[in-house]
Amino acid sequence: MADLSKPRSVRHGIEAGSGSDADSCRQVHGKRAGYSTRPSQDSVDVVAVDLSSEAGPAVANGPGGTAWPATGSWLADVATSDAGLRQVLHGLPGVDQVGAEARAAGLATRSIKKDAKMTALELAVRMVDLTTLEGADTPGKVRGLCAKAMQPDPADQEVPPVAAVCVYPDLVAIAKAELGGSGVAVASVATAFPSGRASLPVKLADVADAVAAGADEIDMVIDRGAFLAGRYGQVYEEVRAVKEASGRAHLKVILETGELATLDNTARAAWLAMLAGADFIKTSTGKVSPASTPPVALVMLSAVRDFEHASGRRVGVKVAGGIRTAKDAIRYLVLVNETAGAAWLSPGLFRIGASSLLNDLLMQRRKQLTGQYAGPDYFTLD
Repeated sequence: MADLSKPRSVRHGIEAGSGSDADSCRQVHGKRAGYSTRPSQDSVDVVAVDLSSEAGPAVANGPGGTAWPATGSWLADVATSDAGLRQVLHGLPGVDQVGAEARAAGLATRSIKKDAKMTALELAVRMVDLTTLEGADTPGKVRGLCAKAMQPDPADQEVPPVAAVCVYPDLVAIAKAELGGSGVAVASVATAFPSGRASLPVKLADVADAVAAGADEIDMVIDRGAFLAGRYGQVYEEVRAVKEASGRAHLKVILETGELATLDNTARAAWLAMLAGADFIKTSTGKVSPASTPPVALVMLSAVRDFEHASGRRVGVKVAGGIRTAKDAIRYLVLVNETAGAAWLSPGLFRIGASSLLNDLLMQRRKQLTGQYAGPDYFTLD
């Protein structure tokens, strides 16, 4: 790929392969959930999804097709029961895991020309949620992290600040005091992170503490046990309640895809979170292995792209866990551009949760400027 800002044609449906992978979106069983597809060079276009009269009207779009209706009156009906949500979520196109992995692997081989690499590195810096989520975190460590977030490379004033600093709720006030007026957001994990094993009142109190301390963004975890047991209504209501409790703070909903087992479950959890009001969907807490993977990100990026067509609302994606090198970050940027489109190449719609990644981005940037690598000792530890 020559230029990350180059527009791409918008495709509809789950991208999961190329050429011979024209069957990568399999048909879902049942009379009320049918799909018509239109082959393209490297994906399948989902043109119509029949969600039935109980779950909502037919949703249709595609090249030359009718506009998708905004989620509205039919969503109120869908969200009233597990059965209604199940009708929608299990009516989504199935994901061919082999095809998704092949598509992600193929995109990982794309190269970026030298004149675009600096732009990509600086964009990746601006997308970083600089994170410390350890039991041994101290106020001093958070202050140091905030200083680095605002000025990642003290020797180079041209390096942009990161998007946010992510900490536990009890450290939000310290981060807010350090970052106030800088433009760097304060994000806080909440809802009994990372397990999510707590009652809803406890989760909402966790959110309230973070918001009261000044958090600009809330990263919540879904109840994976409830989701896997098919209690979609419970998960929906928890996300909706947390969204309300977050007030003006943006809500990132962590799916913890490593515990969801399948890409089909990832797609369903993504749609459930977005239907409930998520501003971002996030791959993982970083505490479970595997964390973020390119196939998972591909499915989530496809979901936000399709959700925009269905609802008219754009939702962001955050990848987190195991992203440590500039090469990894750039591969994700390629994945964003080729799956969701250039509109998502912005900190407002794509984030990378990381702790050690930033230093490698800085090292690679210095290499682009000077032709020589700077050792890690030239940069502060995250």
